[in-house]
Amino acid sequence: MAYRVEIDQDECMSSGRCVADYPAAFAFDDDELATVLPTVGNLTDSHLLRAARNCPSRAIQVFDDNGNLLE
Repeated sequence: MAYRVEIDQDECMSSGRCVADYPAAFAFDDDELATVLPTVGNLTDSHLLRAARNCPSRAIQVFDDNGNLLE
């Protein structure tokens, strides 16, 4: 299953946890907010869910194939 990932920019507090844990999938933009990189699809679904769970502001949102919010 291929999950879709989004970051709620209004919730992101720039902790850098996602960037540190998964630098191939997340980076900081010019405003120093986390952003999803095109290579996020290289992460396993379990890693995506872990990234969302580890986000201190819960800004990372993971959706299943049907658009249901998982994390």
